[in-house]
Amino acid sequence: MRNKRLFSYVLGLLTLCVSAAVQAIPIPSPPQLNAKSYVLMDANSGQVIAASNPDMHSEPASLTKLMTVYVVFHALKDNVIQLDEPVSISAKAWRMGGSRMFVNVGSQVSVENLLQGLIVQSGNDAAVALAEKIGGTEDTFTELMNQYAQKLGMKNTHYVDASGLTNDPAHFVSALDLAILSRALINEFPGYYRQFFAEKQFTWNKITQPNRVSLLFTDPSVDGLKTGYTEKAGYCMVVSALRKDMRLIAVVMGTPSEKARAIDDEALLNYGFNFYESHKLYPAGTAIANIRAWKGAEGHVPVGVTQDVYVTIPKGSYPQLTASQQTPSGLMAPIAAGTSAGSASVSFDGKTLIDTPLYTLKAVPEGNIFRRIIDDIHLWFVKK
Repeated sequence: MRNKRLFSYVLGLLTLCVSAAVQAIPIPSPPQLNAKSYVLMDANSGQVIAASNPDMHSEPASLTKLMTVYVVFHALKDNVIQLDEPVSISAKAWRMGGSRMFVNVGSQVSVENLLQGLIVQSGNDAAVALAEKIGGTEDTFTELMNQYAQKLGMKNTHYVDASGLTNDPAHFVSALDLAILSRALINEFPGYYRQFFAEKQFTWNKITQPNRVSLLFTDPSVDGLKTGYTEKAGYCMVVSALRKDMRLIAVVMGTPSEKARAIDDEALLNYGFNFYESHKLYPAGTAIANIRAWKGAEGHVPVGVTQDVYVTIPKGSYPQLTASQQTPSGLMAPIAAGTSAGSASVSFDGKTLIDTPLYTLKAVPEGNIFRRIIDDIHLWFVKK
């Protein structure tokens, strides 16, 4: 038997906000941009606020390096490599054209310095050096890139190299996939993100190069991520900005100039921050309901979410949210922590914004013989 009712937890939050809530402000259409495709996403909730041609296949150019960085961060997390570990620079890496950090063939460069060259200077040589260090060959590393893309749900992405310096039509991404990837970089690796992506310049081999993300120098709320350009791709840029407790990711693809991509990304950020707000509805590990624990040492087991759940809505419309849950009438002990226990949904203006699974937050062992007998009798009457 399943039930559906307002969450007492969310209802309490909404009730508290009604008295202080401002009237919802009118929401204009997203700005008209020069980009061939774009996406504006809330990094906390993952909700898309605005988009145009979000699934269109585009040449990523140096935005390829966002996935290269993601794979490297995973290798660091899994102790496959270390930041201070030296990397031998191959002839292939040294010969790379396009943007470079100017490493010398046969030299030893740390993983940390190569990441700085990759992110700040957009070094194609750094991309190949790191790919060879982790994968043995760039081709093997590219397999990892595609595996991670699939795992993240990047449905319109395929990589053929680690740098983006290719004319292969099989090498493509979409604006939505780049937003998904950027969100993963920010949320899964917040320490590495802060360490590397906001760096405004980097010097290697006595050559100082500025970060190509121009908004880092003009908008103090911007702290990453990456630019890209080829003649076919046009001027592309992915940026993230944090204002108060809200973080947005803006992706623009195929703009006609460096200036245009900066204007378009800034326009998206201002639109999102001016007209939308983000709220944490369900903190991870906090009980939002209790369900019966049949034959258990305890009569009930708390259920909730295992990760923080956010919602993104037009400003002033928080009291208009409605929340509901679908849970089993009870679970039979013994119950392990993390047992599936239904789902929660949150809607706004008739549209479901969140539909997330619920799990038991603690283990409930089987009760004593008396508890089991009493619940057997109770269950018998329930079935009748």
